[in-house]
Amino acid sequence: MADAETIQGVGDLEIHDDDENDNKYKAPPQKTIDELIKADAEDDSLRKYKETLLGRAKEETIVVDPSDDRKVIVKSLALIVADRSEMVLDLTSDLNELKKQVFVIKEGVSYRIRIDFIVQREIVHGLKYVQKTYRLGVPVDKMTHMVGSYPPKSEVQSYTTPAEDAPAGLMARGSYAVQSVFTDDDKNIHLKWEWAFDIKKDWKD
Repeated sequence: MADAETIQGVGDLEIHDDDENDNKYKAPPQKTIDELIKADAEDDSLRKYKETLLGRAKEETIVVDPSDDRKVIVKSLALIVADRSEMVLDLTSDLNELKKQVFVIKEGVSYRIRIDFIVQREIVHGLKYVQKTYRLGVPVDKMTHMVGSYPPKSEVQSYTTPAEDAPAGLMARGSYAVQSVFTDDDKNIHLKWEWAFDIKKDWKD
């Protein structure tokens, strides 16, 4: 099993426009809840839909955790594999301890990642999840997922990545270190954390 030493040698994950696979993406202009509701006001059905979607956020300032000044509180990361229990990282706990909690993934298996988060106080525009994977300190993979814009809600909101296949074969087996960042169009870092996984021939190896 990998331990905290597998993280050593991994540099800080930085966000650069020319380093992302969506480098041609242009962030939409920031708009308040009032502005979003008033846009397309002549379209009655669209106006009612937006009022239903954003109405509660317009009427009150939703603050789930008054002691936390952040607009986005990232709660957990879950690794989802069909017919298996979810493997979950609690991102509200000591982030340094996450390096010691290692997921075991069977080679070649199809998996998805789900991020659970809370948006409070105001709308957050252009959330994105960026993940860099390292082996022996060398970057071997990077993915960027556009999560979207979200209004504040009292309930936990979620984003699940498309399915991906874990690497397979003798050379693919071993320990990997991961740096993850939950950010947005304005390059606000809502949370950055490190974790690890092992690729093995079978779940019980």
